[in-house]
Formats: sequence, C-alpha cells, structure tokens
Amino acid sequence: MDGRKDGLSRTRSTSSKHDNKENDMAINAPTYDPTKTAAALAEKYVSARQQILDTQTKQANATESALTELGSAMRAFQNSLASLTGLNKTVFAQSATFGDTAIGSATAKSTAAAGSYSFFVQQLAKASQVSYSGLADDTPATGTLGVQLNGATAITIDLTDPALNTDGVAGLSPRELAAAINGDSENASLVTASVINTGTSFELVLTAKSTGANSVISLDTGAMDPASSLAAANTPIVDPTDPYAASGRRVLVKAQDAIVRVGSETGTAITKTSNTFSDVIDGVSMTFTKAQASGDAPVTVSVGPDNSGTTANVQAFVDAFNKLKATLNKLTDPGDPSKGVAAGTFARDGGVRALNARLTDLMRPSGGDSLAAYGILATKQGTLELRPERLMRQLAANPTGLDTLIGKATASTPTGIAGALDTYLKSWSNTVDGQITLRNEATSDLRNTLVDRQATLDKEFDAAYQRYLIQFTQLQSLQGIMNNNSSLFDALFSKDD
Repeated sequence: MDGRKDGLSRTRSTSSKHDNKENDMAINAPTYDPTKTAAALAEKYVSARQQILDTQTKQANATESALTELGSAMRAFQNSLASLTGLNKTVFAQSATFGDTAIGSATAKSTAAAGSYSFFVQQLAKASQVSYSGLADDTPATGTLGVQLNGATAITIDLTDPALNTDGVAGLSPRELAAAINGDSENASLVTASVINTGTSFELVLTAKSTGANSVISLDTGAMDPASSLAAANTPIVDPTDPYAASGRRVLVKAQDAIVRVGSETGTAITKTSNTFSDVIDGVSMTFTKAQASGDAPVTVSVGPDNSGTTANVQAFVDAFNKLKATLNKLTDPGDPSKGVAAGTFARDGGVRALNARLTDLMRPSGGDSLAAYGILATKQGTLELRPERLMRQLAANPTGLDTLIGKATASTPTGIAGALDTYLKSWSNTVDGQITLRNEATSDLRNTLVDRQATLDKEFDAAYQRYLIQFTQLQSLQGIMNNNSSLFDALFSKDD
C-alpha cells in the first residue's frame, strides 16, 4: 500500500512538472499582431528594390532640377551677349554730347568719327493741331466726314454707321465723332481726336501724330448735312486771336519742319520732318529739343570715346560669363567626402564637363589679340576678372581691336568670341534639338518608367502584405487555441485525486 502511494506520488509529481512546463510555454509563447507583422515582412520583401527605385527617382529629380538651372544660366548669358554684341551693338562705346543739354541730346556708335561739330537750331519740327469750336450734340447721322493730312483725305468716317452711335441719342455727339476718328481702321497712327467741354459747347481737337510741314490737318465736311454744327465750325475764325470767337476752326499748333544750320545761323540749312537727325554725322544720332533765338551762339556736339561706357560693357560681359561658369562649376564639382561635401549633379557627366571645358577654350582664340591684352584675365576657377587700367591702355593703342576680338553674337553672321560662344551654346540651349531639351525628354521618360515600376512594386507589396496577414492571422488563431487547450489541461491535471 505504501508502495502505490509512493508510485502515485511520483507520477503526479512528474505530471505536475509537465503541466507546469506546458503552462510556462503558453504564458511565454510570442504574441503576434498580424497587421504590424505582415506590414513589416512585406516592407522587408520589397525593401531592396524600393531602395533602388528611391535612389533612381532622387537622381532623376536632381537631374531635372540641374538641367533647369543650367538652361536658365545659358539663356541669361546668351541674352547678355545679344544685348552687348547683337545687331547694332558694340562693346567699345563712344559718346556724343551737346555743349548745352537744353538744346538737345545725342548718341554715338562705335564707328562714329571723333570730333567737334557746331549747329544752329533755327526751328523745331511740330505736329499740326487744330480745334473746331462751338459744337453741339446735333451732328446728323447722314453723309460722310473726311479727315485730311496735307490736303489729302486720310480717313473717311461713314456717319450712317449705327455702331458709331453709342449713347442711343439721335445724331452723333462730339465724343462719338472723336471715338469714330480714333477707332477708324484707316487711322493707323495718323491723327488723335479729343474733346474739350467749354461749359456751353464742345471743341473737337485734332492732333497729328507725326511732325513736319506735311502733317497739316483739315476736315472735309462737304458730304455732311450742312445743318451740322461741325460743318458750320469748319470755317476759319475771322480773328484767330479772338479768344471769345463762338465757333470756327482755329490753328493751335502750326505744322512745320525742323531747320538746323551747319556751323552758324547763316550756315547751310538741313530740313527734316522730325527733330531727330541720324544721318548728318556718320554714326551719330542727334535729337533737338529747343530752338535758338537769332544771335545765339551755335551749339557744339562733341564725339569721342566713352571710357566709362566701355568699361561698363566689358564688366557686364565678364559678370555674365562668370555667372554661367559658376553654375557649371557647381554642377560638375567632384565634391569632397572627407569634408562631407557632396558632388555636383553632373560631376560624373562627361558631356557637361566637356561643355564646361569648351567654354574656357573658346575664351582663348588662337591668333591676333587676346582678352588678356585688354585686361580680361582668367582666374584659377576658370572665371574672368577685369583690369580697367590695362583695358584703357590697349584701347588707346587699338580702339577697334576689342570689338573685333569679342565680335558679334548674331544668328546670321556670328563673329569673334561672342559669336563662337553663342553658336556653341545653341547646341545645348536650342529648344528643338538642343542637349538640354533632349536630356529633359530622356529624364521625363525615365521618370515615367520609374512611376510604372513603383506601381508594380506597390502591387507586390500589397500582395505580400495580404499573404503574410493571412498567415499570421491563422497563426494567431492557432496560438489562441493552444493557449485555451493548455489552460484546460492545467485545470484538469492540477486537481487533487
């Protein structure tokens, strides 16, 4: 009897130890959150390929941004070349100055012959201006009105056109007549019409847009209803000096040509319809703004080099090149990993590095003068700097050499350094087949491909997530069953017999 007890005791003890072990397993078994676990495993499943896609997308974005920056820098430099060396533009500057700036102003091209010239301004060119006073809102909408310049009809107004009557009142008002003259298709910068309200009536004022003796304005009212107040006003005022004249045509400004005499008041007369004389002195354009009185001394026009203007032009050329060069240097910078300096976007791009080097080469043409001779020196960074004193010395020795060296950035006949730079840069900046356009198209295609790859990878992630979610949801369910069974066994075998 005692022996069975001992045997049973040993069996219970062994069973109790086994039950405790099972219970510990149930308590210490890992707990799964299916959603988080599935997401983590799906992320790990695609992470290597996602990292590659992220790197490629980042590079594509950087390339697109760098191409935009490079294109903007190129266009800015080409625009600067055009403004400095384009058609009728030169880097070497000359000036033309009036001894009395109240009488006029002038500009000079680089080809203008230096010297001193004298003129007497006898009279300025003026545009015809006339007024028609005593008008009422009674112009019948019949017949036609002709506006004449120098006796020839330039504008014909059809008074029967219903579009001219904008206020709905019968007949045409002075304002409607003025609007009709200004808006007529034949009035291509010929005459400007305006209306003055005197309080008791209206005045129609006509002003020629061009100066000169042939700008005389007159009206042809012969085809209008004679009862119109405008027809009645189209007669000269008997006494033009009478400010109280009730109605009539008054000349406000007499049309005349400009007359300028060479050398003195009795010199050869030069007559122009405009106050701007651009063919009297080669390369010089003069605009006269004040007539001189008889007996006045002639005005002097001095033509010569404009050192400050030339220096400013050369500095503008240097600054424009340096801005482009700075952009290229930044984009092709190899970087320095030891100092944490990242490489430029195009550091390993042979094409852009070749562009950078080519620009430097084009600044050093073979044969003839060099930029250094005119004080335009290269720095270690490949940029330029100007030494004004050396520029002035070389210009004194060879005034035309600078323009010959820098040349022209024109599309038809590019010459010199500017022409070579502009021509080469067009192979990059041309919007049709330039390198930047082609590279942008390639980058855009790559971005589209990366978007498609990302969409495919997202689908693979979703599929993996759903697969893992099912598996770990089942595992969680199985774990719950096992825990319940373990608790049941513990309850059964832990009872005393």
